[in-house]
Amino acid sequence: MRNIVITIFIAAVFAACSTSDSNQTAFVTLLGSDTLAVEQFEKTDTSITANVILRSPETRFSTYLLKWDETGGIQEMARTDFPPSTGFAGEGAVVQTVVREGDSLMVQVTDDENPRSYKAPYQPGVLPFIDMVHWPFEIAFNNAVEAGQDTVNQPLLTGNRLSNFIIAAIEGDSMTIRHPFRGVMGGNVDENGNLEHLDAGLTTRKLKVDRVNDLDMDALSTRFASNPIGQLSGAASAEYSFKGTDFTIEFGSPQKRGRDLFGGIVPYGEVWRTGANRATHFSTSNDLMFGDLEVPAGEYTLFSIPESDGGMLIINSQTGQNGTSYDESRDLGRVPMEVTTRDDTVEAFTITIDETDEGGRINLIWGNTIYSSDFMID
Repeated sequence: MRNIVITIFIAAVFAACSTSDSNQTAFVTLLGSDTLAVEQFEKTDTSITANVILRSPETRFSTYLLKWDETGGIQEMARTDFPPSTGFAGEGAVVQTVVREGDSLMVQVTDDENPRSYKAPYQPGVLPFIDMVHWPFEIAFNNAVEAGQDTVNQPLLTGNRLSNFIIAAIEGDSMTIRHPFRGVMGGNVDENGNLEHLDAGLTTRKLKVDRVNDLDMDALSTRFASNPIGQLSGAASAEYSFKGTDFTIEFGSPQKRGRDLFGGIVPYGEVWRTGANRATHFSTSNDLMFGDLEVPAGEYTLFSIPESDGGMLIINSQTGQNGTSYDESRDLGRVPMEVTTRDDTVEAFTITIDETDEGGRINLIWGNTIYSSDFMID
């Protein structure tokens, strides 16, 4: 019900907005049914000013001022944060600056108890990468269209290094931008490269961005100030002990957020990270048997291939990696999963280990679906 109310409120804010100056526009970023961020920005020939309300993990109010050089890259940038209690009407504090000096970018950060300065490399056309914020993508698409090439390598500043995002023209108003490790996002742009819609459904973030004429940022500030989303995919862990055996399970726990899960954001027939962020880690103090597969005592990572009628649980011998780093050559083995349904809905992806008469069972639970694999204790 909360998500429905927020959606109706956002729609009312859109409807209340009058037509705006042609250089001022806005983005709304949705993660499932949740509004993750709103951005209102204004461009000139040499700069962009953006007001951003980001709701994860806490609500944050930030204003960005970016001035670009003759290559379309960072000349200087400043980020100013404002207290949630006052929003943009309050007194802000500059928490980050980036200034080009020759072939380097000088970065100063003062947004925590550990102020720091560092140097990052400069490349022509470099832009900032701001997680879950998308106005830099607008500038990147603008520059790509102006370049008039089918493929453009777009450097983005991520921390103290540059990451290469590849922008490709597909056809008509369609372009893609490839995140170095999250995957490809599809975009619709106008003839100048202004971003109309961005779909990150094929990436690990799976968010969507839409352009709107304007936003009532004062109304949204009031609505969102004390209403954060929290962590997008918090870390979860559990310990179990039965039949003389100790088990631990550690996994990222994404939220449903009104989305279609298996067969939707988790495609059938493809290897799934089985959670979020860091790879799911499973350990056992005794040897186990999953059917004919022997799993010696130790630590493993779990991946899966969900299907509408079951699928496979993958037990992998590599540990310590991110969930996107799956190496099939390190598989200990694959075992069948049984799929069942439940009447109530589980919002947060959950993994449990249950005791059975014969041994135990690993359960992957999300929404109304349960995938499970049984094992014996050796």
